[in-house]
Order: sequence, then structure tokens, then C-alpha cells
Amino acid sequence: MEFSALLTSVGINIGICVVLFSLYSILRKQPSNITVYFGRKIATKKLKHCETFCLDRFVPSPSWIVKAWETSEEEILALDGLDAVVFLRIIIFSIRVFSIAAIICMFLVLPVNYYGQEMTHKMIPSESFDIFCIENVKKNSKWLCVHCIALYIICCSACVLLYFEYSSISRLRLIHITGSQKNPSHFTVLVQSIPWSPEETYSETIRKFFSNYHASTYLSHQMIYRSGTVQKLMSDAEKMYNTMKENSVEMHCQKLRGGCFCAGSTNSFTILPSVNDSVKEKKLYGNMDLVASEKECSAAFVFFKTRYAALMASSVLQSANPMSWATSLAPEPHDVYWSNLSIPYRQLWIRKIGTLVAATGFMIMFLLPVTVVQSMTQLEKLQRTFPFLRGLLKKKYTSELVTGYLPSVVLILFMYLAPPTMMTLSAMEGPISRSGRKRSACLKVVYFTIWNVFFVNVFAGSAIGTLSAFSSVKDIPAQFGKAVPAQAGFFVTYVLSSGWASLSCEVMQLFSLTWNFFRRWIFRIKIEPFYEPLAFPYHTEVPRILLFGFLGFTCSILAPLITPFVLFYFFLAYLVYKNQILNVYTSKYESGGQFWPIAHNTTIFAMVVAQVIALGVFGVKESPVASGFTIPLIVGTILFHGYCRQRFRPIFRDTAAEVLIEMDRKDEECGRMEEMYRQLRTAYCQFTLLAKRNSSTSGSSSGHESESNVTELESARPGNPKQVIELWSTPSCHLGEPVVITK
Repeated sequence: MEFSALLTSVGINIGICVVLFSLYSILRKQPSNITVYFGRKIATKKLKHCETFCLDRFVPSPSWIVKAWETSEEEILALDGLDAVVFLRIIIFSIRVFSIAAIICMFLVLPVNYYGQEMTHKMIPSESFDIFCIENVKKNSKWLCVHCIALYIICCSACVLLYFEYSSISRLRLIHITGSQKNPSHFTVLVQSIPWSPEETYSETIRKFFSNYHASTYLSHQMIYRSGTVQKLMSDAEKMYNTMKENSVEMHCQKLRGGCFCAGSTNSFTILPSVNDSVKEKKLYGNMDLVASEKECSAAFVFFKTRYAALMASSVLQSANPMSWATSLAPEPHDVYWSNLSIPYRQLWIRKIGTLVAATGFMIMFLLPVTVVQSMTQLEKLQRTFPFLRGLLKKKYTSELVTGYLPSVVLILFMYLAPPTMMTLSAMEGPISRSGRKRSACLKVVYFTIWNVFFVNVFAGSAIGTLSAFSSVKDIPAQFGKAVPAQAGFFVTYVLSSGWASLSCEVMQLFSLTWNFFRRWIFRIKIEPFYEPLAFPYHTEVPRILLFGFLGFTCSILAPLITPFVLFYFFLAYLVYKNQILNVYTSKYESGGQFWPIAHNTTIFAMVVAQVIALGVFGVKESPVASGFTIPLIVGTILFHGYCRQRFRPIFRDTAAEVLIEMDRKDEECGRMEEMYRQLRTAYCQFTLLAKRNSSTSGSSSGHESESNVTELESARPGNPKQVIELWSTPSCHLGEPVVITK
């Protein structure tokens, strides 16, 4: 690839960024786009709708950039939680590392590459891109030690910064845990694979088990019910039918475009008082209890009197049979993935194997589009494959466009298939939390993007066959040393096309903007719909950030020109994502910074791959000194990773007992335990009809309450109406839907 082709790609992407950012600064000021660009502020009711006309609305301005820059980390933490802070910390870490890498590579490595051979240089736009890469350095050149020194500086700086970031984020995680005093998940354990008994219900079985083996700490429990899509719809229809049959119904309708729609508040049905209310209530509750007991699944939330007791119960083996009474700490109530809790525990390992096979098959199928993309980067192969395009491809600007810009664009379009596919596969694995599903999808997308964007492109675009490259383990560094420098130009253009342009599209919110335009101006719908703010797509954005960091590490000393482009991408990403966190996205659930270990492991892997590639290049260039000094760097990086796993990883995997015990003691001293027990009654609300107890019967049962004065939350049994919730007592709980508890 000629350097002019790279300049063409740079010019196109700079033009796209300038146009889209300017357009965004205008569109965000228009009142009709308020739901597109200010979803978070609409949800929090911090934005006033103003139709006042002013000329400033049609003039581009950098005010959003200034606002994003001035917002502190403390404000982000208070606004969107620890996950948003961790995401921005990943970007800040990348900015720091690649600031060092850009200085070292541009002022130390690039001149060595450019003058690596004695030759007459042309004008820079007419030069080949290889002139700026390590391929231009002669074999057995003493200047290869410069590349080794640069690699040492970059990797050692990255390790130091990684250590301090890991330590800082670990402290933030501990603060997050201790700061959530009223988090019901600290007292709750999810129990799966409850043994079935023909003589008693699951609820009775779990009550007897924990009353026997955890008598001093067991508080109560709440059963989980089957919630498949079809069954949920049928259950909702049945409940609605019974409600309408037993009570008088008042429905408010309004005419809208020839139809009749339900309007008014969420509670469209009004329950009218009746003389026979108590009789009907008893009959209704009895029927619901019977249905509930028949639909219990072998899982339940078990509540304990202290956080430490819940931690111990989730950590130890409850039965001699490991496949029975499986326990784990429960996720937060609004993080529960209800549809997966009814999956039999014995199926989970089969599901994980199945999703692994499916994900691997999807990655193999993706070899075809990657091969097509790589054929576009090589003009000679493209002319042989499509002879009728020879005349067109001989034109200078056409060839620069085809080889320098289109390949990365085509690959980007195919890559959009990966995140939704991996999210679907992650849901099929059976995670118990939504954050766990997103974290699993994030890992899969990371593996997928690194494999297809880097490894497959390297070996599909080079003269080395994929199978022969891995025929011998000893030859892997040498094969990498030959293959990666040949594809460095493609990776630089990919950073431009996928990085810069993707940030422009992200800030524009093209899908939401297009739908809003069609809704307002094509379909002429003037009524504003109910708008639910978007959750931050960590499973797509974290892998994208890590991919560019991976490319920056692996190509920094091979093609130093990539470092300023990667650095500018991270600067731009910091402003764009900060703006999106402030205005567009909201945090619907919290993982407690669990994305940082993924970032740490990926960064370590990127450094090791970069060092192996450098070892191969030094071997190909016949530089034994540089090769010899690279081996200790590989060993040191792996040892550093092992130390971080022992020092910090357990903090993200488990919760320290001393932290929970101190929290329990403070709550007992302040008298907050009784309040926590009361909150546990309705914390985990699967269905409205089965979520909380009937308050009208609590008075008659007050004499039979437990020592902690907390009514047991176990599943209702036939003929016991006090354990079924009041039908319409909680307006925020929609019938048959998971409930998001907001404070």
C-alpha cells in the first residue's frame, strides 16, 4: 500500500468526523430531537422542553465537549455508578500508555525505520507504506536494538500503570460495597437444584432444610416460578380474566385515528368496593395460591439475618451431592435475569458447552468475509479475480480508495453481526443476572474481534498459509514476524475507519435519530411515546476500546505511524463516551467494576503477543541481541500478570468477610436491621401477584411472627391467603413483568 492511500483514508475519515460532529452540535439543540440526545435527563426529569426559537440553535458549538471535559470522576460515579467510571478508566489508561508509546515510536523508532536502508527517498506521499515500517530495516542491523528498547519502555510503563489502576479500582469496588448499606443482595442467597419430594412442595422442602442446618441465621425465603414467554402471557391472561370476572372494571378509552386505545395511568382497571369483597378476595387468593404452588421451580431466594451468614451459606457445599442445593450470592433485585432462574441446574454445563461450540462455529464462519476483505487490500489479486475491473482499478484515486478505505469499511459492516449474536449466546448459557449476561457477551466479543480483526487478517492476507503457520510451535514467532508487518497498513486504516468514524456515529445516534425522523415527519405521529433511556452497551464498547489497544500494542514498534492515530482515537473516545454517559445512557444495573479484570487480562495478552511478534521479527532480521533481551520481557510480563491475579482478582470475585461483618455490626448498633428485614419482603419481585404479602391480613398473623418480627416470604400454599400479594397494591409493578426497584 502506498502512503498516499493512507492519506486518502485519513482525509475521508477526518471529513466524516468534522461533518458529523458539527451536525451533532446542531441537532442536539433542536427540541424535536430531545428524546434522541437527552434520554437520561428526560428519565430523571432534569430537562425542560423549550420551543423558543433562537439563531444559536443552528450554529455549531463545542459546548458539549467543554461540558464533558469539565465533568469530574466523582460526578460520573454519583450519576452512573462504578461501571461507568471503570469504562472511562480503561480509556484514560490507554491515553497514558499510548502517549508514551507515541512519543517513543514517532521520535525514536520511526526515523530508524525510514532510514533503515540506503536508498533514494521519494516525496513522502509517493513513498510505499513499508518504508515507515520495520520491514525497511536491514537484516542484522544494530539499530534493531532501538526497537527492543522502545518495546521495553512501552511494556514496563503499561505494567506500572496497570498496577496502579488495578489498585485504585479495587479500592473503589470496596467503597462501592460498603456504601450500599441497604443492598438486599447482601442478605440473599440464590438456591438452585432443590430436591423434589412427592410429599411436599419445594417451599416446604427449603424451609425444613434451612431451618435444620441454618437455624440461627435463616430468616425466610421466596420461591421462584416458571416464567417462559408463552407461559407468562398465558398466566397474565388468566390473572387478568379472573380479576375482570371477580370485579367491576372501568376502562377509559379515547379515540385516536379511528381506533380505541387505553389511556390514563398505569392502573387502567379500577377495583370497586363491594359488600362481598372479603369473600371474593379469599376465593381469588386461594386460586392464585394453587396456581403458584403448581408452577414453582427448583430455585428460591433465601434470606439470612446477616450479610456474613449469607456469604457463608453461598460459599460452602450444602449437600454431599454437589448437584443438589447449589448456592450462590444473589444479584441485586433489578439485576436479576428472571427467565433464566427456572432453568434446571443440571442443564447449565450442557448449555455452556453448546454456546461455546456455537460461538466457535460463528467465528469459523466469519473467515469468509475476512478473506474477501483481505483480497481487497491486494490490488494484484483483485485484478486477477475480477479482470473486468482492471481498467477502473488502474486509476490512481480509485485504487487508493479500494485498497486504503473500503476493506476496513466492509469488515466493520460484517462486525456489526457479532455483538447481538454473542449476547443471544450468552443469554442461552443461563446467567442469573443481566450484568453477568453482558459481561459474558463482552468476553465473547473480545475474543471474536481480536481473532477475526487481527489473527485471521494477518494469516489470510499474507503469503503464509493458516495451517502451516501453526504446524510447529517453535516457528510461531517467526511466522508472526513475517506476517504481521505485511498487514500493518491495513490495521492503521482500520483504526481510522472503525475507530474515528464509529465515534462519530455513536455521538450521532443514527438509529434513534432516523426513527425519530420517520416518526415525526413521515408517519406524522405528534404524541410523544413513553421513552425508556438506553442502557450503556458495555458488551460492544468495551471490546472496541480493547481491540484498538491491542492493535496499538502489537503494531507500535512495527508500524510506528499507528500510535498517533490510536492516541487521537482514545482522546476522542474519552469526550464522546463521557458525553453519552451524561446525556444518553443510564445505568439500569451495576456489576461493581467487573469489566476491569477483562481489560487487564486483554492488555496483558496484547503485550505478550506484541513481545512474541517482536521476538519473531528480530529472529527474521537476524538480531540475536534484540531477541535475547525480548525473552526476559515476556517472562516478566507473565509473572506480573500472575502477581496481579493473586493480589487483586479475589476482590472482584468474592466479598471480604471483614467488610461484611463490619457492615453488620454498624447496622445492629444503629438499629437498621429491622428496616432491612422489612425491605426484604418485597425486594425480589418476580410477578406482582406473587411478590409481596397481603397487607390486609398482616394484623391477624402478627402474633405468629418470627423473632425478628419478619413475616416469612416463602411460597404461598393453598388456603393461606395472607401469603399472596394484594392485586393492585404496587402501581409500579406491571402484571407478569419483572420489576425494577428504584430508590
